[in-house]
Amino acid sequence: MSERRSRRGSSGAGGRGRTRSRTARAELLFSVSQVERSLREGHYAQLLSPSAPVYLAAVTEYLAAHILELAGNEAHNHGERIITPRLLDMAVHNDVLLSALFDTTTISQVVPDRD
Repeated sequence: MSERRSRRGSSGAGGRGRTRSRTARAELLFSVSQVERSLREGHYAQLLSPSAPVYLAAVTEYLAAHILELAGNEAHNHGERIITPRLLDMAVHNDVLLSALFDTTTISQVVPDRD
């Protein structure tokens, strides 16, 4: 007899049989389930492919990481240790592609009151 085992529901690593989330399988930090829920609740389309929220989460994570990296570079260039909305705005507007992408977007520079 062959020793075939069902892989359904197992991660394949270690043989413990634990399931892994779609976020973990895609090696992302942004939650695929949260993106899928937003897509479904937004009624953007009648049907949603299983890969759509994974792809959108990956693209969103990449954009966020890229913008934060550029803002961190701006902070370093200005001798600051904290990324502020002003530095985010400068980072976006100093990058040609991001500037075109966020052309009509306003980054709020209002700081909430501290008690």
